[in-house]
Amino acid sequence: MIKAVGLLSGGLDSTLAAKVLLEQGIDVSAINFTSPFCLCTPKNAGCAAVVTAVQALGQIDLKHVALGEEYLRIVQNPQHGYGSGLNPCIDCRIMKIRKAGEYMREIGAAFLFTGEVLGQRPMSQHRQALQTIDRESGLAGLIVRPLSARLLPPSIPEQKGWVDREKLLTFSGRTRKPQIALAERYEISDYPCTAGGCLLTVDGFVRRMRDLMTHAEVTLHDVALLKVGRHFRLHPQAKLIVGRDQTENERLLQLTQRGDWYFEPLDVKGPVAIGRGAFTGETLRQSVRLIARYCDIAVDEQVKIGYHRASETTQQVIAVTALPDNEIQTFRI
Repeated sequence: MIKAVGLLSGGLDSTLAAKVLLEQGIDVSAINFTSPFCLCTPKNAGCAAVVTAVQALGQIDLKHVALGEEYLRIVQNPQHGYGSGLNPCIDCRIMKIRKAGEYMREIGAAFLFTGEVLGQRPMSQHRQALQTIDRESGLAGLIVRPLSARLLPPSIPEQKGWVDREKLLTFSGRTRKPQIALAERYEISDYPCTAGGCLLTVDGFVRRMRDLMTHAEVTLHDVALLKVGRHFRLHPQAKLIVGRDQTENERLLQLTQRGDWYFEPLDVKGPVAIGRGAFTGETLRQSVRLIARYCDIAVDEQVKIGYHRASETTQQVIAVTALPDNEIQTFRI
């Protein structure tokens, strides 16, 4: 039996691509990539989307691969540029297919397949981009795209008859109607919405990421912090992150590092905050006044804010009034 490895995101397209090949008697295994920028958007349950997809396909073998520092370097300096935000889609795809190719050889599979649809994504799924991905991944000819295969040149698996090209599909463009109809035929109903799954295309996150890349060395820990709270750039070397609710307050506590400043309101309800970078007396005062704005107090009422280095236990306390909204907006990222 011919064996193939599919890139399975848990989304509808990759699930359908696997199903099309399973119907042809192909022995399918899957590889799922996650990154610090994943944005899971399933209908029912978070990142369980890929598990749900595997169940819909009949419990196929699944390998998980977490992308970390290597992917972060690509985000900061993509050879093929960015899409609408900071999404390095072509470079990202090349890296994933290279790694999938390593797994393909490891388990003795004959080819790879993906759920890509010709013309669906403007940066990475037009003909030239697909050719670039195939060539630079080193796997040209060994990648089958079942949903659009009959609109593309025959791959080696099709030429050799490992896959029946006539049973592959001609989906193209951004409409989802053909995929939804095929999902109904396969009785697949629990799949993510179509909004996309990458924080690097989300405007608010992109602003924060650009700011971080401009002012600091970027680490995976910094990326985790970008996902939490309100962010303010007080100075080129000083940044404040303010929690928005109890869950974020607790998450900020978890992400606090040695050398950070830690702020908390005293005697009133309000957010905790982290200050990261080189804080002066002025930036510390701006920070406590900014935090006061989000405390449960009346306008012009004073509030006590305690602050200290995360590595220290001695707390300093200052009573301040809130910074005006128009000043706060000048700092907001």
